Amino acid sequence: MTSTRPRLVVGISGSSAPQYGIALLEALRKLGTVETHLVVSAGARRTVELEARRDPDEVCALADVVHDSRDLAAAVSSGSFLTLGMAVVPCSMKTLAAVAHGFSGDLLARAADVTLKERRRLVLVTRETPLGLVHLRNMTAVTEAGAVVLPPVPGFYARPRTIDDLIAHTVGKVLDQFGIEHHLFRRWDGPPDDAPDAPAARTPEEETL
Repeated sequence: MTSTRPRLVVGISGSSAPQYGIALLEALRKLGTVETHLVVSAGARRTVELEARRDPDEVCALADVVHDSRDLAAAVSSGSFLTLGMAVVPCSMKTLAAVAHGFSGDLLARAADVTLKERRRLVLVTRETPLGLVHLRNMTAVTEAGAVVLPPVPGFYARPRTIDDLIAHTVGKVLDQFGIEHHLFRRWDGPPDDAPDAPAARTPEEETL
């Protein structure tokens, strides 16, 4: 039976921290509001094993549909296949470079390229530090092309207690980009009741000190 849910393409590239992509798939599966189409690069399968200590096939089972990264004839390679857009989580600098320069060497890069040309939302959770000039220029290029560069920068206003809390914050920010409702972190609505008093305003003279 064909799903009537909107589709979201999820790419997991070979960058460090595949936990972000896994957490996104787990959140989307739990929400059940979109149909997920997953593309996992060969490098990502290795990092899933090494860093997440997970079986790549078990991770793939979290998605509704899985596409072979070598299959450039897959549905997500065509703009006529309607989707909400695509999130690459995490996005390696290699994948960033491919997207920035329109080099569709595999299905993951091709699906991202399609997302841009169809003017759909493309979110790249870029994972590298420190950033070199080439990385920064590629980030500028994809941003100018319409993508959203969303590095996994944790927000501490939600008072995270665990690493999973930090990951959930980034995943929630990704979902926000697609208008997918979630409750993965506490949104800021002002200082909590137990917060210390705000410091007094400084005078113009004090500001110069």
